Amino acid sequence: MSGPILEREGLSARGLTVRLGGRAVLDQLSLSLRRGEVAAIVGPNGAGKSTLMTCLAGLRRPTAGLVTLDGADVARLSDRERAKRIGYLPQSPEIAWRLDVHTFVRLGRTAHRGVFGETPADVQAVDRALERTRMTAFAERDVTSLSGGERARALIARALAGEPDWLLADEPLTGLDLSHQLDAADLLRQAAGEGAGVAVSLHDLAFGARVADRVVLIAGGRLLADGPPRAALSAAVLAQAYGIDARWIDGAGGPMLDVLGRHA
Repeated sequence: MSGPILEREGLSARGLTVRLGGRAVLDQLSLSLRRGEVAAIVGPNGAGKSTLMTCLAGLRRPTAGLVTLDGADVARLSDRERAKRIGYLPQSPEIAWRLDVHTFVRLGRTAHRGVFGETPADVQAVDRALERTRMTAFAERDVTSLSGGERARALIARALAGEPDWLLADEPLTGLDLSHQLDAADLLRQAAGEGAGVAVSLHDLAFGARVADRVVLIAGGRLLADGPPRAALSAAVLAQAYGIDARWIDGAGGPMLDVLGRHA
């Protein structure tokens, strides 16, 4: 399908191509994301989801194409300016430092601090991030001693402390139990409700359909579908991308994906 018309306001990719080892991991992909919405980026293993996320965050230079933030080339932004505006949560991050949670979350304000050090606005942003993620009671705990769910909340708190315009999270729900997945999803939706643009890569299609305003499905490095969850994850698209026959049914907690088998 053809790429969308790119807007000057938002986070956009145009003709994005990334080649690794002679293979096109992303192939002429165009996409425009908007603030105030949660976009779930999904696709089969090896589709290029993580590569797309790092390009959108300005952490990887594409082989060809362009990523823009409100019309400005992300590659031309200073590291400081980019860090102020884009919060990035990498897939399965390792926390090697023995820091208390409060100090760890304060790292999210690094790009905002000037020559005079921490300001009242910095203190308020950190305190608010800890409160929003229900981590205030853990402020003095060693971050390396936290459980998986607690660590995920600490990582989200660090990103939120930076008050970014954009929050990009690569597989943030991996390894979390269902209750912690719901907590993390609520935080992402809250960030979007407050005006941030949120893009989150996921493997769980049903969960993505429940929490996202929009689903972007990529396969083989190309954009296959982009739209409201059920439209983007139609039976025809699922058969093409995943090789499965499936249908959506309405469950008490939201849409459920009923996988019928391999597509003939």
